[in-house]
Amino acid sequence: MAVPKGRVSKSKRDKRKAQSWQIATPNLVKCSKCGELMMPHQVCKACGAYNKKTIIKVD
Repeated sequence: MAVPKGRVSKSKRDKRKAQSWQIATPNLVKCSKCGELMMPHQVCKACGAYNKKTIIKVD
């Protein structure tokens, strides 16, 4: 039978588990049409373009 090597303290366990909950900053790229920063593979919120084509009309 497997036996634990030793007790892991609550703080040691929680410090290890806290690493998986960190929020990563989103990657931002320049829009190919207007040059505004935007999320990759998404429609630009400033001009409504995706892949140099206007997808949605923005006022």
